[in-house]
Amino acid sequence: MIRNFSDHAANERTFLAWVRTAIAVMAFGFLVAKFDLFLKIAARSLAGGGRAVAVPGASFGGAAGIVLILAGTLMVALAAVRFVRAGRAIESAEPHADGARVDLALAGVMVALGIALMLYLAHTLIAGV
Repeated sequence: MIRNFSDHAANERTFLAWVRTAIAVMAFGFLVAKFDLFLKIAARSLAGGGRAVAVPGASFGGAAGIVLILAGTLMVALAAVRFVRAGRAIESAEPHADGARVDLALAGVMVALGIALMLYLAHTLIAGV
């Protein structure tokens, strides 16, 4: 029997939850970037009649998609580090205090990116595209 099995199992469930969330963030980033590309292609095809169709904030969607993909990748790396550290802390007899600064920084980045995406969408809707 594995010593502290329930703690190790909880650690693994937490790790898998982080990985699932990271995959969802990366998939959303890919979707945002691809939709931005779709808008650029659609604007080009609509401009076939000689008039140019402007897409407001045309490069923001691609940049936001890349940032989301990078944030998801960072989340996987952070999850792996946390998983190993928590496993060692479970096996250790000494009490450990886990710092949450990196988690809060990552949450802050995700909130800032969410606000930026909301403003981009509001700008696009107000501009009429």
